[in-house]
Amino acid sequence: MTDETTKNGPDAAAAEAAADAAANVENEATAQPDPLELLRTENAELRDRYLRLAAEMDNLRRRTEREVKDAKTYAAAGFARDMLAVSDNLRRAIDAVPEEAKAAADAGLTTLIEGVEMTERSMLSALERHGVRKLEPVGQKFDPNFHQAMFEVPNAEVPNNTVVQVVQAGYTIGERVLRPAMVGVAKGGPKLVEPETNSVFDQKDA
Repeated sequence: MTDETTKNGPDAAAAEAAADAAANVENEATAQPDPLELLRTENAELRDRYLRLAAEMDNLRRRTEREVKDAKTYAAAGFARDMLAVSDNLRRAIDAVPEEAKAAADAGLTTLIEGVEMTERSMLSALERHGVRKLEPVGQKFDPNFHQAMFEVPNAEVPNNTVVQVVQAGYTIGERVLRPAMVGVAKGGPKLVEPETNSVFDQKDA
């Protein structure tokens, strides 16, 4: 037999077929993913979904708690505002009686005045128990978030734009303004200078 016959004979064909089969097996093994790697990927995806869901639930819980708290705090805002109007009328009734009349009043009028004053205090105390607080703006810088300027008062002894008179008391409920204070502000005084806050760099340079 010649070399050419040996190369192209049955043995050569069988060897070539075996090589092809081995290559196919290797390709199939390479094409199929590792089961352990699949489990790791799936575990990472499930963990990511769990963390996202936990974060969403935590945000929902906090938002619900805040909404419930706000509902409890501000549910009585409309009622409280109406009660402030009643309190204003009680104060006007008290202020309508001249000091001379109070000093010379008989027992009946004195008792009536004391009763009205007691009713006013009791109403304001009840409102305070429900989160309503009275603003005390006199001497403070005018703040449009809490005050409503009604007029200007010429006064060079206090900084300009300082509240010097209250026409109608203002109130807050929780962190919100229930009713702004109607005030008179000073005009003509020195400009109010904001206090400077030293930074860390200023402190280091000092």
